[in-house]
Amino acid sequence: MKSIPGTVTIAPEVLVTIAQLTTQDIPGVHHMSEDWTREVNRFFGNERVGNGIQIQVEGNQVTIDLYVVVNHDVNMLELGRKIQSEVTRAVVEMVGMEVRAVNVHIEDVYYAIDGE
Repeated sequence: MKSIPGTVTIAPEVLVTIAQLTTQDIPGVHHMSEDWTREVNRFFGNERVGNGIQIQVEGNQVTIDLYVVVNHDVNMLELGRKIQSEVTRAVVEMVGMEVRAVNVHIEDVYYAIDGE
């Protein structure tokens, strides 16, 4: 492949979207936690925050913090490891960036009420 002059820039919001969609697609994840991110965003003015996600980019390395609510009937340790693995794979394959860490924070457990 011939090298073409210029640059490729990937917005942090792209990383947020990839991490969010990948995490939400994993069985056992009920939803991304939302409450804390609004407070962090307002306090620190951090623009690299999505619902339940915080992204830090340093050079070609990314650190991802995910805040999730999980279903009550899952093994949380196994689910956390699955989230780490799948999000890392997605970022590496889609963006080509090195993933320094994927930190999974289980914020709550969802129990369905009869009829839901």
